[in-house]
Amino acid sequence: MGNPRGFLEVDRKEAGYRPIHDRIHDFGEVEQTLNSRDRQLQAGRCMDCGVPFCHWACPLHNKMPEWNDALYKGDWKLAYELLSETNDFPEFTGRVCPALCEKACVLNLMEHKPTTIRENEAAIIEHAYNEDFVRPHIPTRNGKKVAVVGAGPAGLSVATQLNQKGYEVTVMDAREDAGGLLRFGIPNFKLNKAIIDRKIGILQQEDIKFEFGVMLVPVNPTEPLCIQNDNTLENTKKTTIEQLSKQFDAVIICTGTPQARDLKIPGRELKGVYFALEMLSQQNRVLMGEEFTKDQLVNAKGKDVLVIGGGDTGSDCIGTAHRQGSKSVTQIEIMPKPVDGPDDPKNPWPNWPRTLKTSFAHEEGCIRRWNINSLEFLGKNGKVTGVKVQKIAWEPNPNGGRPLIKPAKAPEIIKADLVLLAMGFLRPQPMEYPQNVFVAGDAANGASLVVRALASGRQVAATVDNYLRK
Repeated sequence: MGNPRGFLEVDRKEAGYRPIHDRIHDFGEVEQTLNSRDRQLQAGRCMDCGVPFCHWACPLHNKMPEWNDALYKGDWKLAYELLSETNDFPEFTGRVCPALCEKACVLNLMEHKPTTIRENEAAIIEHAYNEDFVRPHIPTRNGKKVAVVGAGPAGLSVATQLNQKGYEVTVMDAREDAGGLLRFGIPNFKLNKAIIDRKIGILQQEDIKFEFGVMLVPVNPTEPLCIQNDNTLENTKKTTIEQLSKQFDAVIICTGTPQARDLKIPGRELKGVYFALEMLSQQNRVLMGEEFTKDQLVNAKGKDVLVIGGGDTGSDCIGTAHRQGSKSVTQIEIMPKPVDGPDDPKNPWPNWPRTLKTSFAHEEGCIRRWNINSLEFLGKNGKVTGVKVQKIAWEPNPNGGRPLIKPAKAPEIIKADLVLLAMGFLRPQPMEYPQNVFVAGDAANGASLVVRALASGRQVAATVDNYLRK
């Protein structure tokens, strides 16, 4: 390593976030950056640990020690080349990945101050764009055509890999632009959409074809679509798997998990109760210049907001509500409060610790409560006014299996003018497909991380390549 004493001499330094009083008034990215010298010093903290558990924990198996070493030595081009060997989209993961690698870092085991791997990754790719290291590469074509259905992370990953192997790739999506949840789910304050546009421009220069407004049918979900109210699917062109499998040598389905988990309790029909992505997707579209009528608008301005669900999507709702001008925000979770500390005895290093996570959105202001079960949506004149909830306790099931829910206190009412359901997504049901049809990303594995979708895309692309070669 370039600096074998870096982890002893240099303390962990994060770029941090813009001040709260500044950032809650716009949808600009909240994360700041370090200067190049500080970033190189942070890369120098990556120690010669022998067994790089960061590499093991990363779904993409990025070569963190190698590109951190190159970054520390000031060889930004080599760092970019090493990074892009395993990750086709570091501009995405450098912003929205929870950094599984950092929790597995040996320095995290020693003193809970891991190398700033994710921030280093983001710095490397931005430097690469600024220095014109990122250039399109058009490979020699092999005469075979593949279709990728879904332009989210998994679909873009599959398309990039197969395109570079010489296949003529066509990416289809029901929406009007590429990115999937990167564009229509993740808020701009975490991922500016210009970052997506920049990368899509490179892919188009590499001759990847994009066809938007194309929907795969039949679509007959048993649960409501989480994006049901954006009205963007009405005029889409319809196609089927059977048609595509005959037109292309291979078809890869990367349609994600469009069905949000619902909360079917009394009062669900009240106006003001929405799926999280109805708000998040719409807000992103508003920032893109799209206009909505007063009846269509999902906005938290002046409202008491209740977010049901304690994950990252719930956190995105909190941050969005603040920026829309909410009166108050409360977040409830039916599960117990995680361990409040750096270590998780039930899931020790180098595994991901299931500990309490406080996001920058929580820091902006939010009441958080755990072990809360929702009983009924309450309303007046057809509009939600609150939610009847109850404190519960989890008890072991004497018959084994899922623990039992027991009431712990009397029901109470949480006042709310806007309720957002952020309880995850239903895993798509497996189906029988023609031999030349493959499935990747969340459509195959259920809702997960962007980095896992990218890794799945690379793996399925290798499988498709092997199939077509044979």
